[in-house]
Amino acid sequence: METKARLQDRVALVFGAGSVGDGWGNGKAAAVAYARHGARVIAVDRDAAAAQKTRALILEEGGAAIAVAADVTRLDEVQRAVDAALKAYGRVDVLHNNVGITSQGGPVETSEETWDRVMTVNVKSMFLTCKCVLPLMEAQGSGAIVNIGALGGVRWTGYAYCAYAASKGAVNSLTQSIALQYAGRGIRANCILPGVMDTPHIYQQISGFYDTRDQMVEARNRLSPTGRMGDGWDVANAAVFLASDEARYINGVELLVDGGMHARCN
Repeated sequence: METKARLQDRVALVFGAGSVGDGWGNGKAAAVAYARHGARVIAVDRDAAAAQKTRALILEEGGAAIAVAADVTRLDEVQRAVDAALKAYGRVDVLHNNVGITSQGGPVETSEETWDRVMTVNVKSMFLTCKCVLPLMEAQGSGAIVNIGALGGVRWTGYAYCAYAASKGAVNSLTQSIALQYAGRGIRANCILPGVMDTPHIYQQISGFYDTRDQMVEARNRLSPTGRMGDGWDVANAAVFLASDEARYINGVELLVDGGMHARCN
């Protein structure tokens, strides 16, 4: 089987396809990986410039992509992105939900406003994208949903961020609910749970736990049994597999991409 045949002529709608800084975030890497395997990509991000950068990378490699700016916490903007996908390519075969934010603090330290914001961005966004895309997939009789959760949604990882952990746990339950409801309609839904990853996101939102950047990198490398963090491509490669026919009988799973961190007792 040729590499490109894995997703040849499929359409992948990627929410959170930009990156918050230089380098490869999970969503940006996934969008490019889908294109490398033959998919036509709709790169969606709140930051229009970030979405355009991802599109440009895909076009430079000979792939097909459009870029759409949208806030995934707003139903009208999500629907606009879905409509853009239909206008450009006529269908949606893969829905990839990558948008997420973290917040520091346990229940006492976390404000009500922060809790609501994290739940809105991390959970409601996936509800809205699925709400808009599932009818299309049902009409097609096929589709694959890949939601990005987190190891923190199933176990303590050393960081006190209760809202984030709770939101990612909710993502797991949402994914399984969709997976079982739509299993008989040709639609699969799965979760990827990254562990400690070296992406631009951590330098924006995790660095506050540490005094210096180098301290953060060293500490996070130590957390992994492999002695190093993973990266956006580890998540992207897992996403391509889950979206492909090679995973046709895999549904409702929580795929841990964490170097074995979930199996540690300390």
